[in-house]
Amino acid sequence: MENASQRLTEALSTDFLASIELEEVQRCLFVDSLVSVSDTGKELGEFCINIQKTVHNNQPCFLVHANSHGAIDNIPCGTSITGYVTTTFETLEQDHHEYVKLHGHSLERKSHMVRQDGQLVVNKVTREEEEVREQTYTFPLSSLRGFVSEASNLLILRILAQRKNIPEPMKFLSFDAETQICLSTYRDLGEKKQVVGRETVDVFGIERTVQTVDDIPAMWQCYFLRDGHLASRVQVGSPVMMKLLKMPALISEDEQDDKPVFEKRPLVWEEDMQLYSKFLDRKEELKADHMSYVRHHQELRALLADFLQFLLLRKPQDVFSFTREYFAPFSSAPTWRHFQSYSIPQIIWKVLCDNTTTTNNNNNLS
Repeated sequence: MENASQRLTEALSTDFLASIELEEVQRCLFVDSLVSVSDTGKELGEFCINIQKTVHNNQPCFLVHANSHGAIDNIPCGTSITGYVTTTFETLEQDHHEYVKLHGHSLERKSHMVRQDGQLVVNKVTREEEEVREQTYTFPLSSLRGFVSEASNLLILRILAQRKNIPEPMKFLSFDAETQICLSTYRDLGEKKQVVGRETVDVFGIERTVQTVDDIPAMWQCYFLRDGHLASRVQVGSPVMMKLLKMPALISEDEQDDKPVFEKRPLVWEEDMQLYSKFLDRKEELKADHMSYVRHHQELRALLADFLQFLLLRKPQDVFSFTREYFAPFSSAPTWRHFQSYSIPQIIWKVLCDNTTTTNNNNNLS
């Protein structure tokens, strides 16, 4: 019975995806910009979804990018999804990044999904403080007919919102939080009124539920404007809601724009998974290089320690003059004009470099 039910689900979901015309997808190529607010109305962060045409590995497809970042109870957190989805809603590749930065404790999860040699390969990395866990999952593509990733889900929601018609039962295969195959269902929530800016508009609601194997289902309720723009989004049980504050320019049904204009937004590099990963790698590389240098030059610690101790004992009003006089004996030709363009740390570094060069030259002569 379970296999028969799964085959029926696959058939219905495949039929629905096949019924979507390319023109419908063309009307979904725009940017959603919302703010996240608490249950008391306090703004906590931003939420953005951008869908556009692109080419990935020489294959025409759609680039779906969504990111949410902010702070809940002064705890920074965020999520970023970047996926490449074909015109038949198959996911070629997807990156998913989540992070939470608690006081004295941080948690970061990254997952990379890609189609390779007839399989869907998912690599997951979880970093909790200094502990790093890596996991790899593989699934035959033949077992994933009717599969919808998080990236393709965002595109499907816009199409359903424009149609205002959700066939029953509306079910797809998905992954739960533990990367186990499960069912995701879509349900019509009907229409209601919502205030956006100074206007009261009609919005259409869709509820998506992702079943889980070992936990309670995860459920999201989204309301859309008539052209598919997202008006609000909330995960059931969460104190945070995404809301649209300003009415966008609505897209008419007969509007065809092969070159959509996307809103220019500032780059938040901390939320871009690739840039943030490069930053962390470079940060660790520099830290290791600097620590190695300090370990091999013990005189640096002693010199700076003596200077800071003398500085704190004297507590001079003119720190620049004090620094110049303190380090004057270490250099053969330092002048105040020479140091005027430097900050205090730069002055110390410059003097140390000059002193190291002089010491090495003296050693070579002796």
